[in-house]
Amino acid sequence: MAENDLFGVHGTALAVRSQRMALLASNIANASTPGYKAKDIDFGAALKSAETGSSIDRGIVANTKYRLPTQMSMDGNTVELATEQTAFAENAVAYQTTLSFLNGRIGTITRALKGE
Repeated sequence: MAENDLFGVHGTALAVRSQRMALLASNIANASTPGYKAKDIDFGAALKSAETGSSIDRGIVANTKYRLPTQMSMDGNTVELATEQTAFAENAVAYQTTLSFLNGRIGTITRALKGE
């Protein structure tokens, strides 16, 4: 039985959300780095790409885009801290939700294997 049969899209979603969290954290960490260009992953597009046969990594790379700032800074940095923090928090909640679903699924499978 393949991983997708057991976990459906949730395993892939967790991997994409994890990569997005790392990218958003990098944006936040570089908020004061002159010339740094903020990037984000289009989660829906990356997930769809991975579901249609592309590797997760290829889907992430293809759907990572530079974020367009609402206000340009003097030093060329495009990180808007409030935007990044909001995106990070929303992604963290979605990551935790996906992880909870997977933990529940694993618990169900474990109980079934034990005959409970």
